[in-house]
Amino acid sequence: MARPLVLVLGGTRSGKSTYGLARVGELAGGRPVAYLATAMTAPAGDPELEDRIDRHRRARPGDWPTIEVGRDLPAALATAADAPALLDGLTLWLSAVAADGLADIDAVLNGPVAAGLDAIARHPGPAVVVSDEIGLGMVPMDPGARAFRDLQGLVHQRLAAAADEVHLMVAGLPLTLKPRS
Repeated sequence: MARPLVLVLGGTRSGKSTYGLARVGELAGGRPVAYLATAMTAPAGDPELEDRIDRHRRARPGDWPTIEVGRDLPAALATAADAPALLDGLTLWLSAVAADGLADIDAVLNGPVAAGLDAIARHPGPAVVVSDEIGLGMVPMDPGARAFRDLQGLVHQRLAAAADEVHLMVAGLPLTLKPRS
């Protein structure tokens, strides 16, 4: 089986992480999966986010190594070597990378984001990327929020073009947008 790249999109509580875990588990064939975490700890005073992170920790097998992504996605993926990889989630990584420069979306998109997407596409093992679909709602009033929403949409388009499979999660159900051929 060729190593597939799978993109799983969805809104809040849509089931995207659960589906991503299941899909990468299928692709791993019993091998441990490198879990690429974009949120390892919550900021002080945010117990709700700490609970979310803890639920994600408990949902995955204990023998899966966790790799903290930070801003350097290519380095994190290199640490995974050829192991199956699950990136959960792309949105938090993108917000970390874009934090310094939403005024110039093209510079962010063609700089650190392009390097991250290239690393995902070149990963030698199966890869599943989970990301929030934030572009289906109202147009944000804040210019920074609009710029981030636009950046996220452009990143999704690039990643979907490179992916072998794309799924959109709605109410816990996967809608296959791009089936594996």
